[in-house]
Amino acid sequence: MRVDFTKLRFLVIDDNPYMRKVVKALLHGFGTREVLEAEDGATGLEVFMTNSPDIILMDWEMPILDGLEVTRLIRQPTTSVNPFAPIIMVSGHAEKRRVIMARDAGCNEFLVKPISSKGLYDRILGVVAFPRPFIRTKSYFGPDRRRGASNNYTGPDRRKGDGEFETIQTRPLIEKTRSKK
Repeated sequence: MRVDFTKLRFLVIDDNPYMRKVVKALLHGFGTREVLEAEDGATGLEVFMTNSPDIILMDWEMPILDGLEVTRLIRQPTTSVNPFAPIIMVSGHAEKRRVIMARDAGCNEFLVKPISSKGLYDRILGVVAFPRPFIRTKSYFGPDRRRGASNNYTGPDRRKGDGEFETIQTRPLIEKTRSKK
């Protein structure tokens, strides 16, 4: 599957200028034309709210607001310009508990530093072509945390929900990126 990166606008939020430069170079290598940047979480949130990018790539550990805090603010359906925006958390920490924390905050994908071109491309392809539906409960709004297709699992590892939930289907960004011939 091919993605026309020329039609996607990215926001890269990372306090390390070298990391922003690397990610930006990779995105431009994929064909991206527009990459917005922010050096901390607060600035990133402001850039998000004023520019509404298609995809956010965000570091976990940053000053002012960290990546989890920014993710939770973006996922507020009543105050965010686009609470459905795909968020790819980028971190040098790959512990399972961190991946779970990012998922539970509402991140769509997790990418471990140092990043590779293939790893970045695969995460972007995942959020563009195969978006998960969003779930709204009393305590969570974000992408469905389950990756499998079955909602009928009843085994011992089934997550305990917080009651009623609403499933919201999202439109794949691939529709935006398809070339017209």
